[in-house]
Amino acid sequence: MTACLGLMLLSSNPGMAASTATAQIPPATALQDLDLPAWLRGIVGPKKQPEIPQVSNPTPYAETQPTTPVYEAIPGFLNAAYGPPSFGPPFGTTHLLGDWGGAQPWLQKRGLYLAFDVYEDIAGNVAGGKKQDYTGTGQVASTLDVDWDKLLHPGAWAKDFWLHLLVINGNGRNLSRIFGDNGNQVQQIYGSRGNVIAHLVWAYFEKAWLDHRVDLSVGWIPTGAFFQNSPWVCNYMNVWLCGGESPTKYLAGARGWPSGNIGTVLRVMPIKQVYVMGGLFAVSPHAYNGGISGWSWGQDGLGKLSTQVEIGWIPAFGRDHLVGHYKLGGMYDNSRYNDLYEGVNGEPWVVSGLAPRKQSGQTSVWVITDQMLVRRGAGDMNGLILGGYYAYASGQTSQVNHTLVAVLMDTGALWHRPLDSVGIAVLWASFSRSAIRSQELAASHGLALPGGNFGVPYGIQGHETIYEAYYGVHILDGLSIKPDFQYVNHVGGTTVFKDAVVLSTALNVAF
Repeated sequence: MTACLGLMLLSSNPGMAASTATAQIPPATALQDLDLPAWLRGIVGPKKQPEIPQVSNPTPYAETQPTTPVYEAIPGFLNAAYGPPSFGPPFGTTHLLGDWGGAQPWLQKRGLYLAFDVYEDIAGNVAGGKKQDYTGTGQVASTLDVDWDKLLHPGAWAKDFWLHLLVINGNGRNLSRIFGDNGNQVQQIYGSRGNVIAHLVWAYFEKAWLDHRVDLSVGWIPTGAFFQNSPWVCNYMNVWLCGGESPTKYLAGARGWPSGNIGTVLRVMPIKQVYVMGGLFAVSPHAYNGGISGWSWGQDGLGKLSTQVEIGWIPAFGRDHLVGHYKLGGMYDNSRYNDLYEGVNGEPWVVSGLAPRKQSGQTSVWVITDQMLVRRGAGDMNGLILGGYYAYASGQTSQVNHTLVAVLMDTGALWHRPLDSVGIAVLWASFSRSAIRSQELAASHGLALPGGNFGVPYGIQGHETIYEAYYGVHILDGLSIKPDFQYVNHVGGTTVFKDAVVLSTALNVAF
């Protein structure tokens, strides 16, 4: 977080791997509903659910843990086409301390799903950048998910009715800022948490109908946990990936994990391979949504709205059920934002001394895909997977307006480490022409360079590219480490500093 947890916290259980022989995909005949013709069964799926398999259920940091997946045990919010952090808790169901001496089964029978997670990361740029340094960052998080039907037995209306709560405490220094990159973050757990003991990430109610084909969420929601997200984004450290895609999550109307918005999300799955999702959110004009703590929902200036829409297709090809995720989405925010170049009179505001022109509305679109090429075992993400995304934001108001990402991921099954995970990624972002023109004009007049939603630059910006590789090592159930390498080309989108080489190691403990 996110990423993310970045956020994040913050998709379809990346890196899933079978832990026992029971983890194999159930034969199709075992799932058939004999009351329906075969062609209809293939569309709507079986009426009776198969026995819950034992498969890997990773946290957002790609640590794969053998466990009964919550999305199988708990229908509804976790029965989405992709698992956590969208529609569910981000930390899985495996605990280093087992079942807490019987406390976990006792709680879950009463509809209470509780998890604690500790994440610590040490990172340093061993070469390049403004200067060499290293930092430690970390996060302590707690999730509580309440099934009101199991807890209170109030009647049929409470079936698939939930409350979801996530609170975190973040700490540490931002390494990217130290080595001269104000627009990107090489550490997954940093930013937007505030210097508080308990920062609220989400708190929302959820209700599902029609065997989970209709799902409604209302409350305090990180938009990036639902939209412009994918199963694999938080396998990677870089925040341009984790917690939702960039540049959309850097826009005020679509801030991702761990920032929340008052809002609602409606998801409809007319068939099991397709979903349509829409959301409506209040837009905060402040630097922190809900204040630095996330608990101040009644901020002033919440009169504008952001609308997000996404459609997705989740096919499974061949007898090995090679799963893919293909999604297209867009966001429109009806707030007014400063133009990065034009002033109120049409002249460049950076030299005219007049206020910037206000642009009505802010738009973003995204396309996100991934496809399993080779299956290694049970689970939607347990295999060799190729993925990527393209995202756009209006360059008049967003400092970055084009982003391209390509990723390749696999488990360690080939070297007999099926619960390990490995991946590489290339991230490229271009800065908008409006932002660049203002910076060039300011430089020619000896003025300070103007910034935007991606921070103040050290030089005139163009593009930035990050190359990343990670290896997630499963040590024990609930305990894992992940070494990570990043090469940052054009630090901060400029050529002021030499390219940076960043090495990091993250430790994750799910208690």
